Amino acid sequence: MSAAPSPRQPWLHDLRIIVDGNATALSATDGDVVPGTAQGLFVDDVRVLSRLELTVSGESPTPIASAASGAAAEFFGAARGLGDPGPDPTVEVHRVRTLEAASLVEQVTITSRAAEPVTATLRIELGSDGLDIAKVKYGVCAEPAVRPVLTDGLLTFTTNRHRTLVEVDPAATSVEALGDRAVLVHEVVVEPGASRTLRLTVTALRTAPSEFDADAGSRAVAWDDVRVSSDDPRLEALVARSVDDLRHLLLRDPLDPADVFAAAGSPWYLTLFGRDSIWAARMMLPFGTELAAGTLRALARRQGTRHDPESAEQPGKIAHEVRRTAYTGSPRKGDLALPPLYYGTVDATALWVTLLVEAWRWGLAEAQVRALLPHLRAALAWLTGDGQPDDDGFLKYLDATGHGLVNQGWKDSLDSMRTRDGRIAPAPIALVEAQAYAVQALLEAADLLDALGEEGAAEVRHQGAALRDRVRAAFWVGGADGRYLAMALDGQGRAVDGLGSNMGHALGTGTLDPGEAATVGRTVTGAELLDTFGVRTLGTGNGGFNPIGYHTGSIWTHDTAIVALGLAREGLGDAAAAVSRALVASAEAFDYRWPELYSGLPMMGRPAPYPASCRPQAWSAASAGAVVSVALGLRADLPRGVLHVEPPRPSPFGALRVDGLRLGATTFSVEVDRDGAVEVIGVPDEVEIRRGA
Repeated sequence: MSAAPSPRQPWLHDLRIIVDGNATALSATDGDVVPGTAQGLFVDDVRVLSRLELTVSGESPTPIASAASGAAAEFFGAARGLGDPGPDPTVEVHRVRTLEAASLVEQVTITSRAAEPVTATLRIELGSDGLDIAKVKYGVCAEPAVRPVLTDGLLTFTTNRHRTLVEVDPAATSVEALGDRAVLVHEVVVEPGASRTLRLTVTALRTAPSEFDADAGSRAVAWDDVRVSSDDPRLEALVARSVDDLRHLLLRDPLDPADVFAAAGSPWYLTLFGRDSIWAARMMLPFGTELAAGTLRALARRQGTRHDPESAEQPGKIAHEVRRTAYTGSPRKGDLALPPLYYGTVDATALWVTLLVEAWRWGLAEAQVRALLPHLRAALAWLTGDGQPDDDGFLKYLDATGHGLVNQGWKDSLDSMRTRDGRIAPAPIALVEAQAYAVQALLEAADLLDALGEEGAAEVRHQGAALRDRVRAAFWVGGADGRYLAMALDGQGRAVDGLGSNMGHALGTGTLDPGEAATVGRTVTGAELLDTFGVRTLGTGNGGFNPIGYHTGSIWTHDTAIVALGLAREGLGDAAAAVSRALVASAEAFDYRWPELYSGLPMMGRPAPYPASCRPQAWSAASAGAVVSVALGLRADLPRGVLHVEPPRPSPFGALRVDGLRLGATTFSVEVDRDGAVEVIGVPDEVEIRRGA
C-alpha cells in the first residue's frame, strides 16, 4: 500500500483575494468559496466561513469576468438556463463583495435582459470549519464542519474564538440549518430590464480575544488625495491599485490602537512583521509619516529587553514577527515552531533606525522622534553588541533552537545562500545587505543625534565608518564575471560568491564609494540579473538558478524596487529608470496588483506568477511609492529646509504629475515633463527645492 501523499501548500495565483486589516476573503474566480480548499473568510487567522456557494435556479452562474482590489471584489456571470433562448446571455448575475473589518457583505444582483419576466431561485450554501490559517497554509484544508444554529431566524456558526452571524436582506424565502451547512433560498421575479438584489452580511464577533488581536486600520492614513497621471497609463493604474491594497492591509496596534502598521500580506501574514512593515512604511514616506510613526512605535513597544534563545530575543533587538498564537509549520521534525513574539531577524533593527531618521527628514514631529530616542540607543547598542556575535565585527545569525528560521535575512528560505557553483553556504551567515543596512543606520543615527544636540554622535559615526571599511575589505569577489559584492560570508568567513540581488541593497546606504557603487550598478542591471520584468534574486549563470524558485532566480517586487531606489540615491539615474520601467512592465500581467514574487521568464511576453505568493502583499504594494520616488528623484530633509527633486532625464514614464505628496504637514504636487524638467507646486517658500545630487 502506498503512503498517503504529504500535504501541499495551497496555491493562490488563481484566486480572488480581498482584505481589510484582520480579515481576508479568498474565493474562486466565479466568487464561490469552495469547501476543502484554501478558500474562505479568515478573521484573526481563523477560518470562520469555509463555504459560500451560489446557484441560480439549480445551476452555478457561468463566470465571465472578475476583479479584486483592496477590500472589494466583483464577479460577473450569466444564468444561462434562464431567459431567452439563443447564444446571447440575457440574465446577468453580478456579485459585489466587500470587507469592512470583520464583516463580509455580498450583494447578489440578478438583471434580466429577457423579453419576458424571469423567475429565479437563488440558493446560497454556507459553512464553517474554524480552521487555523497555519493548518491551511500547510495544506490541511478540511476539518469537520461547525454545525450551524438557527434560533428565532438568526443563523450563527460558533468556533473556539468567534461567533459568526449571518443576515439576509430582504429576508430569505427559507433558511435551513443542516448538519454541515446552512442553506438560504430566495425566490425572485425579475421583469424585463429590471434587477433584483439580495444582500448577505456575515459578521465574526470575537468570543475569546487574544492580546495579539489587531483591528483594521484602513481609515488611519491620509492617502485619499494621492493621484498619478502620466503618459504611461500603467503607472496611474498601478499606484491607485497599490495604495488601495496597502491601505486595507493596515492594522491598529492592539497595545495602542492610535498607531497603525502594515500587515505583511494576505492571506498568510496578516500581522506585524519587522522588516516587511518597515520597508512598506519607508517606501510610502513621500505620502506622509503616519504609517512610519505607527510602525516605529509598534515595534518599539516590543523591542527586546532580555536574552532568550527560544525566541531569539536580545536587548535592543527589533522583532521579526508577532502572531496571535504560536506558529507550527507542520508536524514533521525540524519544521518551524515559533513563539507568538519572535525575534529571528538580523536586519530589522538597522532598518528600524533608518526608518526613524528618514521619517524625521520627511517631517515626523521632533517630539515624536525624541520620544523614541531611548529605543534608538538600545537599537544602536544591539547593532554594535549582540548583533556582532564574534570578533570579526559583522552582523550575523545562527538559529540555535533547531526549529527557528535557518536564514534570518529577507531571503529566509533554506536554499537561498548559495555560492557561484550552487552549493548552500554553512551558517552562521553574515549578509552583505545586513552590513550595509547597519552602516546606513549608524551613520544616519549619528546625524540625527547631532541635529538634536544629543550625546554620542561621534562614537556612533566612528562605528558606522569602521563597519563600512570592514565590508569594503571583505565582501568584494572577482573572477571571470568581473568584480562584484558577494551575497554573504559563511560560517568560516569565506565569501558566498553567488551572484544575487543582495548587492543592490548596499546601494544608497553610504557603504560604497562612487566607483564601487557604479560597479554594483552595472552588475545588478547586467544580463544575468536584470530581465524584462525586474531584478532576479539569483543570476542565470549561478548554480541552482531556478526562475520560479523562491529566492533562487525569481523576481521579488520589493527587491527590485529597493535596487531602483539605491541606484537613484547613488546618482545612477539611467539605471534606476531602467529598473523602474522593468518593474512597471510586470504590473499589467497581474492586473496592477503586484504579488510578492514572480518569474520573469516571459510566457508570451508576460511574467509568470509564483503560485503560492501572497497577493496583496505590503512591501509589494508599497513598491509603487518607490517607483514614484525614483521617477521624481525625491529625497527630503525638512529639518534643514530642503527637498531634493531630480528625476531622470528623459522621464522614464513620460510627462508625469503626482498629487498627494506630503512634506510634514504640507501637501504638495510635482509635475515632470517628458524631458525631465520639474515644477513643484505647494511647497512653502522657506523650503529650498534642490534639483541635483
